[in-house]
Amino acid sequence: MASEETPGELLGYRGPTACSASGITYRQLDYWARTGLVEPTIRSAYGSGTLRLYSFRDIVVLKIVKRLLDTGVSLQNIRTAVEHLRSRARSDLARMTLMSDGATIYECTSPDDVVELLQGGQGVFGIAVGVVWRDVQAALSQLHGERVDTGETIVGDHPGDELARRRNNRVG
Repeated sequence: MASEETPGELLGYRGPTACSASGITYRQLDYWARTGLVEPTIRSAYGSGTLRLYSFRDIVVLKIVKRLLDTGVSLQNIRTAVEHLRSRARSDLARMTLMSDGATIYECTSPDDVVELLQGGQGVFGIAVGVVWRDVQAALSQLHGERVDTGETIVGDHPGDELARRRNNRVG
């Protein structure tokens, strides 16, 4: 499954897939979307029966949010980190490390930044965004995506998933 998003072939992922790839519950996903912490950038739910569609990048952010929450970072600081991650270019994310002392979140883009932060007694833990990116890529390669332009289900590397194959092969 492609992780490079190109116009016309942009892949989206439904809630259960986003949960599986990011390691969160559907309840968390729903709550974070309703409160605006992490909203799907491809398609939001609008009314009863509509399905949210998350981008690859959204799922990376979901996984980072979960890790920050698990380490005790405040929701206010996580919101700031999410805004920061959304504002960064895709290429910046792959080489970024988020460091935190449990209260404040710092961006480090080089080993020198990390050393400087640790020498100042600031850093307690770090999240290498590039590693999270690759983890999500690996997880999504096993799951299903949906082409945004056609709605076609893109089957991951699950050879036994007959249902998704039948869904794509059905006639009109």
